Amino acid sequence: MKTKTWMLAFLALPLLQGCTVLAVADVAASTVIYGVKTAVNVVDAVTPDIINRDKDKSKK
Repeated sequence: MKTKTWMLAFLALPLLQGCTVLAVADVAASTVIYGVKTAVNVVDAVTPDIINRDKDKSKK
């Protein structure tokens, strides 16, 4: 009985580690995506006149 339990635990160990690797990769990807979105929003907030100047001229 103990042998079967140890074998099952030994076989399940790589699967748990794989899930951990995927979770870390998911967190890293999410961090990069939100970082890029934040950078785009900052650039848009700092330079609204440069980007929107052409749109304002076409309305007049």
